[in-house]
Amino acid sequence: MFGVLLSLLLTFGPVLRAEKKRDHRVHQYHFGSISIPPASAGEPMAEKLSLPKAVSYLEDGAKAWINDRGCVSCHTTGWYGILRPQLASQLGAPDAALRAFLEHRLDEKLAEDPEEMKRGANPAEIVYLAAALASWDAHVEKSLSPETEKAFDAMFSLQHENGVWYSVDTWPPFESHACQLATVAAMAVGMAPGWLDKSKSAEAVQGVGRLRDYLRRVEPPHDYARAALLWTSQYFSGLMDAAEQDATVQMILNHQRPDGGWSIRSFAEPEQWGRGNRAERLRAEENFGNPASDGHQTGMALVVLTSAGVPASHVAVQRGLQWLRTNQRQSGRWWTKSLNTDKWHFITYTGTLYPVMALAGAEQHLEDGAGLGTWNSERGR
Repeated sequence: MFGVLLSLLLTFGPVLRAEKKRDHRVHQYHFGSISIPPASAGEPMAEKLSLPKAVSYLEDGAKAWINDRGCVSCHTTGWYGILRPQLASQLGAPDAALRAFLEHRLDEKLAEDPEEMKRGANPAEIVYLAAALASWDAHVEKSLSPETEKAFDAMFSLQHENGVWYSVDTWPPFESHACQLATVAAMAVGMAPGWLDKSKSAEAVQGVGRLRDYLRRVEPPHDYARAALLWTSQYFSGLMDAAEQDATVQMILNHQRPDGGWSIRSFAEPEQWGRGNRAERLRAEENFGNPASDGHQTGMALVVLTSAGVPASHVAVQRGLQWLRTNQRQSGRWWTKSLNTDKWHFITYTGTLYPVMALAGAEQHLEDGAGLGTWNSERGR
């Protein structure tokens, strides 16, 4: 079905996307037979943990976004493109139509005016495309592709002298500071098999140096960015020394809540998100000062901690995994309240993708070595 939808996109995408915009009032993701209702805090908890339901939500959400919006967005298809290939051993290789879409979208972006993008037309999509293609090369094809090299050339051509890319700074967490996009670019470079060792253009060599210098020199704006930097440092060396990594691990552990989860709202003061344009809204929330755990930050914390070497047997990791097992919703999602709006809560997408990554990495929780496609265990209490 993904291939059919992709064919529709490539042929009729702009028309279909225009016609479907009205459905966003009643659907979080919608296209053709895919109809995912809005996310809400009131959605009932699932009786059993079901990774197949979570995976179905992720796959359908990505398909609908690709065909409805036709772009690579940080909160949905961007991170899906980066992390889905990394789940190939548990879920099987991603649909080849995803790779075809990434290549098609790269060609579309390369046809745009590069100077306009560099000045402010948001080059984030190029960065996420490079990261997604690099991840596919690393985890599916196991070799560097010409398309990824082309994406990297475009990415570094849009880099500024200070090492970063123009970045929207009003839509946290992904679009709120140049540091966030820089960590994605560094992750891309570190993932691409053999690219760092391969002969490259002078522009790319200088770009890598500028990127590393920026991430080493500039203090992350908040703890969320520190966690992202620790995650990136597992792909791209030289960003943090051992003491810095240990301190960041401890910071994440210190943020764990009594119920075993983590809350994105405790990883930055309201004024620290972007330009502080969400501060009044966030401070007015009913549970400000004691925010609830959420799927996005719990999944991210677990993925970052284990990637940094914290064992799955660590009590904090076990408590976090238990929170995930007991807080999935009936739709397969985990709830995360948006930092930006009460309409779409698109952050529930990574708020489900990150938990799937965390649970997939905890191999001792797989039943008899089965993959996620058959995992449907009873909820522990």
